Amino acid sequence: MKSLRAMIVDDEPLARTRIKRMLENIGSIEIVGECSNGREATQQIPKIQPDLVLLDVQMPEMDGFEVLQALKSKFPYVIFVTAYDQYAVRAFEVFALDYLLKPFNETRLEKAITRAREQIELKNDANFTEQISKLVDDLKEKSHLDRLVMKDERKIWFVPVHTIDWIEAEGKYVNVHVGKDSHLLRESLTALENKLNPKLFARIHRSSIVNVERIKELQPWFHGDYRVILSTGTELILSRTYRKRFQELIGEA
Repeated sequence: MKSLRAMIVDDEPLARTRIKRMLENIGSIEIVGECSNGREATQQIPKIQPDLVLLDVQMPEMDGFEVLQALKSKFPYVIFVTAYDQYAVRAFEVFALDYLLKPFNETRLEKAITRAREQIELKNDANFTEQISKLVDDLKEKSHLDRLVMKDERKIWFVPVHTIDWIEAEGKYVNVHVGKDSHLLRESLTALENKLNPKLFARIHRSSIVNVERIKELQPWFHGDYRVILSTGTELILSRTYRKRFQELIGEA
């Protein structure tokens, strides 16, 4: 059996190591590359041209969907890896593309590899490219996130977006405020803003996004800015830069 040339794209080192170990146990697979983020993947995939890419869905700065969009028409065969996105899972099923739901075992991975090998051996590249193109277009219009995935070295947990009060930028991270709790997520504020429902979340400052259902009142401030007071008592600033878009969402301020 001819070896498949495979690449692993996942921002978690332990996840990459685990996948690599399972692939080695399955056999007839040559690991030709590993990428720790989406931008690196968009550079390495066209250069290495692997037969197969195991692509994580949720990565900081550039997720798996954005990787596919950046590759345009030069799509590799892909096994998607996801810990959270039920909408993505349904999309993959519709287009007969396999996915692995974390945490997965070696048996499930081997089944996915077998399906991928069958597709690759058929070499129906025109049909495959058409399917992936349709998937990418569909993902551009996919439902907004209904929960955020938070993770650390010990666990993965979920935060329903409707429970979020506000979100603030902290360097390469965002701090997600939910009641008295806050959670750090490795994501830029702009990238996260693009994934949230714009009818529920509004950018009010270069460093903050607010859940409009948590706003209790607005108070005029200096130089055309406003104080935004949340039901929790938290006070934020609505800057002039974002005032017009905010008005379009909730009316005159």
